[in-house]
Amino acid sequence: MKRTAQVPLLVLTGLGLLHTALFTDLYLRYVKEGLRPLLIVSGVLLLLLGLAHAMLDRGPAKPEDHDHSHGHEDDHGHGHDHSTAPRIAWLLFLPALSLLFYAPPALGAYTASHAGSEAVKKQKGFAALPATSPLPMTLTDFTTRVQQDKELAIKGRSVEMTGFATPVKGGGWDLTRIIFTCCAADAQTVKVHMYGTPAPAANTWLAVTGTWHTQGALGTRTAAAALDVHATRNIAQPVNAFTDDLPLTPS
Repeated sequence: MKRTAQVPLLVLTGLGLLHTALFTDLYLRYVKEGLRPLLIVSGVLLLLLGLAHAMLDRGPAKPEDHDHSHGHEDDHGHGHDHSTAPRIAWLLFLPALSLLFYAPPALGAYTASHAGSEAVKKQKGFAALPATSPLPMTLTDFTTRVQQDKELAIKGRSVEMTGFATPVKGGGWDLTRIIFTCCAADAQTVKVHMYGTPAPAANTWLAVTGTWHTQGALGTRTAAAALDVHATRNIAQPVNAFTDDLPLTPS
C-alpha cells in the first residue's frame, strides 16, 4: 500500500470509531459498554495520526528521497519498488468503511446454535427468592438455581426470563443470551431449553413465563436447564443485548 493511501485509511478508521462510539449504540454489538471511552480515545488518536501524516507528506522533499526514487537495479536489470505492499492490504479499507456506512450484524441465533451453553459457575449459597410471581430471573440465575440450590427454592415457582430464540437442530428451541466478558471475541452463550410451545423465528426476542421442566434431580448437575412455557410475548431487543443482567427488558 502506498504512503498516500495510508492517510485516508487512518482518517477513515478514526472517523468510523468516533461515529460508532459517539453517535450510535452500534459499538455494543462488538464490545462491552465500559470500553466506549477507549474507542473514543482510539478514534481521536487515529484521526490525529492521519492528519499529522498528511501534513508531514506535504513538507519539502528531502534530497535523499530523490536519490532513492531512481531505485537500484539488480544484476538482471530489474528495479525494486519499496513503496508497495501486497494488494490484499487494500482490503483494510473495507472494515474502515463499514464503521461509517454499514455495520456488520450482531451475534445471534446462528452463533448460538454452533456453541454449547456455558457451564455456570459454582455458587456456595443462595439468598431467599422474592415472593413476586412471576419471578424475573436471568438465564444464568435460573440455571444456577436449578442445578445447585439444595433448598429447591425454584420448585413450582413461576419465573419470567428474556432472551432471543435459537432453533435447535432436530426440533424445539432455546431461549438464549450471548454474554460479552470483554468483546465479541470472548462471547459466551447461555441457553434454557423451552417446552410446550412452537419454536419462534430465529433471533426473535421474547419474554417467557413458565416453571422448571422436570428432568433430572433438582438441585444437582443432572437437572435440565429447561422451562415448561406458560406464556410468551414479543419484546424489542434491548439496546445492550449482550448481557444477562436485570432489568431484562428495555426501559
